[in-house]
Amino acid sequence: MRVTLVFCGVMAVVLAGTGLFLYLRLESQLNRDIDRDLHSRGAQLTALVRASDRGLGESVHSVLARQQETFAQILTRSGRIFDPSVQRGPPVLVGAELKRARRGTTVFERSNLPGLGDDAARLEARPLRKEEGRRLIVVVGASLANRDETLGKLVTLLLIGGPVALLLASLAAYGATRAALRPVDAMRRRAAEISAAEAEQRLPLSPAQDELRRLGETLNRMLDRLQAAVERERAFVDDASHELRTPLALHRTELELALRYGGTTEELRGAIASSIEEANRISQLAEDLLVLARSDKGTLSIEAKPIQVRDVFAAVGGRLGGPAREAGRSLVVDDPDGLVIEADRARVEQALANLVENGLRHGSGQIRLWARATEGCVELHVSDAGPGFPPDFLPHAFERFRRVDTARAEGGTGLGLAIVDAIAQAHSGRAAARNAPEGGADVWIELGRV
Repeated sequence: MRVTLVFCGVMAVVLAGTGLFLYLRLESQLNRDIDRDLHSRGAQLTALVRASDRGLGESVHSVLARQQETFAQILTRSGRIFDPSVQRGPPVLVGAELKRARRGTTVFERSNLPGLGDDAARLEARPLRKEEGRRLIVVVGASLANRDETLGKLVTLLLIGGPVALLLASLAAYGATRAALRPVDAMRRRAAEISAAEAEQRLPLSPAQDELRRLGETLNRMLDRLQAAVERERAFVDDASHELRTPLALHRTELELALRYGGTTEELRGAIASSIEEANRISQLAEDLLVLARSDKGTLSIEAKPIQVRDVFAAVGGRLGGPAREAGRSLVVDDPDGLVIEADRARVEQALANLVENGLRHGSGQIRLWARATEGCVELHVSDAGPGFPPDFLPHAFERFRRVDTARAEGGTGLGLAIVDAIAQAHSGRAAARNAPEGGADVWIELGRV
């Protein structure tokens, strides 16, 4: 309705402007036709007056005598009637009009002329100089009744046809707008029906290849992304619940066994130690989930500053060198002298520690911590000499709770690589993994170089 009202207002202005243009155009054309007729009559009467010897000849008398819807008058230069015996009535030129007529041909309008009644008339006055030196002014005129009648008919047609045209155009605009917006209303109704329980529904699309169809396609793609996000959220909650249920069940079992059968101090101490281990696992899982949740919201705390890669490697090597030796493995740390990155040191150390722990848990042989500088970036690598990743696992390596079967058997949560990826993205970098040509897994994060 608002579109129709705006269209109606604009159309009314256009019709009014068009009507005014037509009126003025027709009036101008009619005035030019009248002026041409007056000019022709004035020239004819001037020639007749100039041909008369004295006074006004018979030919002039006949022209002055047959005035019906026309008017003619001969005046002296002073504005008096020339040859009053032939002409009757007061002179038509006075004041400023008489002065203009003395200087040259002039056209003006007047009403209440002799012989024309109350009708308005258009007059042409031109100066004349006879051979004997007398100066006269020839005035011819024509009634404007026919012109005014024609213009009046045009106004009547415009007053009748304009509103009718405006009404028809507005109805057409309303129908066209309603038809054009019908797909929008259909999309609105379908959108009102879509809920989390029916997230697979999509908005109907207009058959026309227009802006509304493109809008519908864009909104459907948005719904696809929202559905995928909801499904990921559900899977995240399900997996997190499953991962938390197992250590909590073990923790409860240990405590129940200690309460029921822990008769000696050693048995109680063993149950308490086992409970503490499960509690640490639960705490670490909760911390990992918190990191991922903050990453999803874009609020993962990052305090980036220039740091030496050598210092980061030394900290990670010092922390995990002991566990590596206990597992009968070696952790080799390269010395990337001179490499500086813009990053949060604690988060980068956390990511590298996760990669080293993954290598200790799932790989074999030597673990190497090394770096490589690329154009504008620095890659921090952790590689091992184990069997590497299964080929079908590599595309999903950084997804949450994604684990190979051996990792499930060893009790991994499947969040280590996901946290590495979240930390890399928080630094506007990325994480990647591959199987090295010489064997073993190679996982790295790419960060900005200073």
